[in-house]
Amino acid sequence: MAIDPEGTARLVTREVRTDARDGRATRVVVARRSYATTQDDLWDAVTNPERIPRWFLPVSGDLQPGGRYQLEGNAEGTVERCDPPRSFEVTWEFAGQVSWLKVELAPSADGATLELAHEAPVDPDFWAQYGPGAAGIGWDLGLMGLGLHLDSAAGVDPADADDWVVSEPGVAFVRQAAADWADCAIADGDDPRAAQEAAERTVAFYTVPPQ
Repeated sequence: MAIDPEGTARLVTREVRTDARDGRATRVVVARRSYATTQDDLWDAVTNPERIPRWFLPVSGDLQPGGRYQLEGNAEGTVERCDPPRSFEVTWEFAGQVSWLKVELAPSADGATLELAHEAPVDPDFWAQYGPGAAGIGWDLGLMGLGLHLDSAAGVDPADADDWVVSEPGVAFVRQAAADWADCAIADGDDPRAAQEAAERTVAFYTVPPQ
């Protein structure tokens, strides 16, 4: 994949927020990116089960409010709300943990903007080890894949994507994104040195080639 890694990483605007849900402290990672397409086309790309695998993962289930979905080899959950072509909300259930995902679309001067907010209960040890990049970089990669799909209408080969992440440009992309997520955590009150060290561990997590 011929991609400008740092430039592509900077297409995403990031934010970290401290919040609470049902009396439990949460942290929210927010990623925004604009795409040169219509809001209706962007909505179709992120909700149509025939298109989602072209940039993310195969999905099955009942993609209607109250229905259950399953991403192949990854999260499952419940569709909590759907307001086409503006927004949807789902639970994100993975490895025994439940978090919440909200996706909002809006028209922009050059096309349409997607904002993704992933809210999760705070695990102090996990946050100290990896910070917001643990979830954030996964979404960065997904939003990059979405952009490639929208630009070409083609699918992103998962094997090619895996190889790219551990390549020199892929590592540069992850490093830029991790640094930006660390800056967001610091802006939300995290200790600067701890946030930067967590970002380095997250870079290693995403970029060490499988054995």
